[in-house]
Amino acid sequence: MNENSTVGVGAGPVAIVTGVRGAGVEPVAGSIGRIGRVGSRDVLTDILREGASELLSAAVRAEVAAWIDEHAHVTDAAGRRQVVRNGSLPEREIVTGIGPVKVRQPRVHDRRTPEEGREAFSSAILPPYLRKARSMEDLIPWLYLKGVSTGDFSEALAALIGADTPGFSAATVTRLKESWEAEHAAWSGRDLTGKNYVYIWVDGIHFNIRLGEQDRQCILVIMGATAEGDKELIAIADGFRESEQSWKELLLDVKSRGLTIDPKLAIGDGALGFWKALPQVFTTTRTQRCWVHKTANVLNKLPKGLHGRAKDHLHQIWMAATKAAAEKAFDLFVTTYQAKYAAAAECLMKDRDALLAFYDFPADHWLHIRTTNPIESTFATVRLRTEKTKGCGSRVACLTMVFKLAESASRKWRRLRGSELIPEVLAGVVFADGEKIKSPEKVAA
Repeated sequence: MNENSTVGVGAGPVAIVTGVRGAGVEPVAGSIGRIGRVGSRDVLTDILREGASELLSAAVRAEVAAWIDEHAHVTDAAGRRQVVRNGSLPEREIVTGIGPVKVRQPRVHDRRTPEEGREAFSSAILPPYLRKARSMEDLIPWLYLKGVSTGDFSEALAALIGADTPGFSAATVTRLKESWEAEHAAWSGRDLTGKNYVYIWVDGIHFNIRLGEQDRQCILVIMGATAEGDKELIAIADGFRESEQSWKELLLDVKSRGLTIDPKLAIGDGALGFWKALPQVFTTTRTQRCWVHKTANVLNKLPKGLHGRAKDHLHQIWMAATKAAAEKAFDLFVTTYQAKYAAAAECLMKDRDALLAFYDFPADHWLHIRTTNPIESTFATVRLRTEKTKGCGSRVACLTMVFKLAESASRKWRRLRGSELIPEVLAGVVFADGEKIKSPEKVAA
């Protein structure tokens, strides 16, 4: 390869510059991985933006072509197509994770009148008025909960996506926050009539941003699984150190808005005041303690040298195929550790029934209901469960940002495996060891 050559990938616009003389780019010395600069401009970023622009434009053109092909049968009396391309819309910039990307969308013209059934084309890839990728809006709540103040957003975003990226001034962020606060307020008061959640997950989340009132440092979160197997965020509220009263207020609030059907099972950490509040509001809901939290709590009461062995013993309990096998492994753990480490054994024994409740539900659901992972994974990047929070921020702003963060994460939540069994659970069908019980004699046994 000579000194004027470039390395291309396929026939697309992406190329790795290895040395171009006479074009204002310094020759690259050494490996191909080093990219030259034109003045202060990052050549690699320009290449990536150009490639992204081409890919986005190609995707939109393909979408328009597919729409026109689907309407090829729509013709006038002379046989001429009524749905055709008609030039392009004005070019616009979309703010993405690599900065602004220019794109031009083809215009679609439907010659029919409204009475004849005219249809307006709307791109699913590039909706009207879209000016920033959704990932960029998702970034703002995450940065705020990490402690970045409104005034520092411009600087932080310039470092992440480039100083030449428009639309992210402090004033813009403030307007976004105001619109999100209104959105969160409407969501928090929405009607829940007719909602029927088979399972709910609950947790108290501590963020590294203090609420306006120093004694209210916890965000209470409730997530539910619908009759169709979809996971939904039910409620977000600030609470007084995960107390019984705070949880009761939140549960009464969702019930007053129409959630009158008791969930079949509630999953959460054993330390929550939620467990005292639950039977006061939803009297028939059963309880399941999170095995991840329980494992951590038990191990904290054992010497570090025993953690590996003890963790294996605990794993044998909640991964057992039947409740009988789990009970046997449970008793073995207690017998093994009770004499020398009574606190660890007691920590496990006190929640025995609640730890094994999942065996009375479909085996396909066990993966979802043995832990609070649906909530844990959503807030993992910004939570601090044990370290005292620092910084300051308004109560409303923090709740709003938690809401937006959860809303963003919800697009990636997976449906419950075995969702076809949920109607049977809701109908009260009896399960044992994860299997449906058909014989009345077995139920009695």
